[in-house]
Amino acid sequence: MKQKIDSMARRGFVVAGLGGIAGAAGLPAFAQGAGGAWPSRPVRIVVAGTPGAGGDIFARLIATPLQNVLKQPVVVDPKPGANGLIACDMVAKAQPDGYTLLFAPSSAILINPVILDKMPYDPKKDLVPVTQVGAAGILLVANPSTGFRNLADMVAHAKANPGKLAYGSWGTGSSGHLVMEGIKAHYGLDMPHVPYKTLTTEVADLIGNNISVGFADIASPIPHIRAGKLVALGTSGSQRWPATRDVPSLTEQGFKFDADGWYAVFAPGGTPKAVVDRLNEEINRLQATDEVRQKIEGQNMIVTAGRSAQGFADSIRADALVWQGLARTADLKEK
Repeated sequence: MKQKIDSMARRGFVVAGLGGIAGAAGLPAFAQGAGGAWPSRPVRIVVAGTPGAGGDIFARLIATPLQNVLKQPVVVDPKPGANGLIACDMVAKAQPDGYTLLFAPSSAILINPVILDKMPYDPKKDLVPVTQVGAAGILLVANPSTGFRNLADMVAHAKANPGKLAYGSWGTGSSGHLVMEGIKAHYGLDMPHVPYKTLTTEVADLIGNNISVGFADIASPIPHIRAGKLVALGTSGSQRWPATRDVPSLTEQGFKFDADGWYAVFAPGGTPKAVVDRLNEEINRLQATDEVRQKIEGQNMIVTAGRSAQGFADSIRADALVWQGLARTADLKEK
């Protein structure tokens, strides 16, 4: 299985989502939509995630000021399911006119081409990177009844009770699934995986103690942690995050995983370069304003330095190598 995953990764993973940049580069340098100068009608952002979860939260933080700049409504439309695959496929097959965009987490872009034998769209050509929105890790959380306060507590309990401590994630191939499988391999743990169809369902089951521990996104569990309904055990990523400064990173606790996740905007392959560049410039500029930056940090992410669409595409290659290495630690194939 490892050999098969590695072969698939070489075929499509590292370059997922990058081919569209080259395809768009040769198009005319004018921003034209179906009805004239772009944008001349509402723009739809399809979110690869559940209403009320991290992707929906951050997409709306960008959409509101963006519609003021574009002078057109920007509609946020969450489409959960299949680790973002449903939303990605919808946008990949949309008209490349700048009126349908994708807002997706890094896991939906980087991991699906590894775990699926056949993608419904071509990740090399059918999605064009526009720009990154924020950066953060993910949260390892537990129900308070466990008594867990950190990673070591969870590891000790799992070792003493092999096969009995199940963990949740928001789906097979999600970053939560990948990071926990890395933890299991590192510490030699036997912990069954319970993949949920949506992150909100997983968080509800964690609060209800239907499952004891799991990974969640960086934003949506925060109110429940503050209310004492969940306990944060650690965060992945390169640092501590704005709303969880008191929660040590996994690296600080002995499991080194410094890769940051992100959200990002993509467009269908073939979208005019002028539209991609306009969106890139406007979204980067908005993130740099104090108002939007503070809102993003308030939801437990940081704003990274703005890059061109091509610069972001180049960074996806580097991120893919990190996640590909983690994917080798587990059999991630859909059963």
